[in-house]
Amino acid sequence: MVRLPRRYAPYLFGSIQATLTTGIATAIATPSSPPMLYLQCWVKAWGIAFLTVLPLVLFIAPLIRRIVDAISHPAVSIEERRP
Repeated sequence: MVRLPRRYAPYLFGSIQATLTTGIATAIATPSSPPMLYLQCWVKAWGIAFLTVLPLVLFIAPLIRRIVDAISHPAVSIEERRP
């Protein structure tokens, strides 16, 4: 199995997240119809959603991580709590 260098992990994570999220959301939102028509509508809706969400996930995620880091703190172990 070919593995990517770790430096590509955020892009791989974002791509997988965007694929799953948009796939599930568009599958739920696509109106019920005969199977082939449903599949055609779903693929079109998924493509549009994926191309919209992927850049957002890749470029907004670092900003969100910084915001979360700014408003949270690391857990303190029991040993560190003792005076």
